[in-house]
Amino acid sequence: MIDIESGQSVPRAGALLRAVERYGDTFTGELPLSVVESNSGVHATLDGLFADLTTTRARLDRAAASEGLAVVAAGTAPLARLGTVPTADGDPRYARMADAYRRLADEQLICGVHVHADVPDRDAAVRALCVIAPWLPVLLALSASSPYWLGADTGYASWRTMVWQRWPTAGPPGCFAGAEEYDRMVGELVGSGVIGDPGMIYYDLRPSAHLPTLELRVCDACPRVETVVLIAALHRALVTDALARLDAGGSGCDGNHARLRAATWRAARSGLEGELVDPVTRRPAPAPAVVRRMLRRLRPALEAHGDWEAVRSLAEEALARGSAAERLRTAVAREDLLAGVDRLLADTRGRARPAARPPRPAAKDRAARDDGRAAAGAR
Repeated sequence: MIDIESGQSVPRAGALLRAVERYGDTFTGELPLSVVESNSGVHATLDGLFADLTTTRARLDRAAASEGLAVVAAGTAPLARLGTVPTADGDPRYARMADAYRRLADEQLICGVHVHADVPDRDAAVRALCVIAPWLPVLLALSASSPYWLGADTGYASWRTMVWQRWPTAGPPGCFAGAEEYDRMVGELVGSGVIGDPGMIYYDLRPSAHLPTLELRVCDACPRVETVVLIAALHRALVTDALARLDAGGSGCDGNHARLRAATWRAARSGLEGELVDPVTRRPAPAPAVVRRMLRRLRPALEAHGDWEAVRSLAEEALARGSAAERLRTAVAREDLLAGVDRLLADTRGRARPAARPPRPAAKDRAARDDGRAAAGAR
């Protein structure tokens, strides 16, 4: 959530949630009071998901406007300051997390998009982890939208990933023979006291703790709904493809997770504008080539869901536009960080270009003002 005039991230989740409480659990709070979580319904078609997310964002935008706020869907807010975003009020779990993790919780000014895909059972979900994991950095690159942190360019396309990976259970998932072994590991982690509950398993991909799904968690929140739909379709296809390969006698990864973590770092650094680690050759390759290799691999699964043509079109559009991180940097280079916030806001609202703002202060006045300031879960 941002203040509509200053573009600054603000801790006003309570006011916004009260304004949308008639929509039930579509909108919920998060650890920081600058973030509101939006939850879609369950969909079998990409058109249905697109309509749902578009409607949900419009409702949230109208409610935010009534409070003098706006909502941007991005991995980080370009304009934010530490120490100004307290953790959620009245939630004992978040209170315990804030006390236990201190600076990590204080700096949790990030947003991701999570996608749930149905699985036949928990064993299938766990066995699919290693088959899917090498392709997760490609999805991260498609989503990258967080180059700015506390008003400065980090040099990364997804700085959210760097912030997120500091948590003790974040990063690529491990390899497990089945649900029993996985659940035993989760129990041991909770028993160690390092995490407070199974919900704090923050792997990039994990079996849901309460749903018959495999949950994708590696991606930045995406300004454009089209990107969310693309990632959701690719995640479902990755799950479908992995289960088919396992049924045919295939195996997962070789257990070398150092490569997975390195590939994730590469995607966070480069986005779509540089090289990624090709999951097949394990060598660097231009991001468009790796994305298209993934599409070729997943074509049978995409066709089985009727998604091939839509996904191919959305992927080529994403490659042509470039990452949200690069579009944000372009807007900032042309003007300033506030223009970058306007770009994110326009994309979140589904507009081709930012709405016109009132005339800005002269450069000297604007510099003085800037000295005083240092954002879907689709199932």
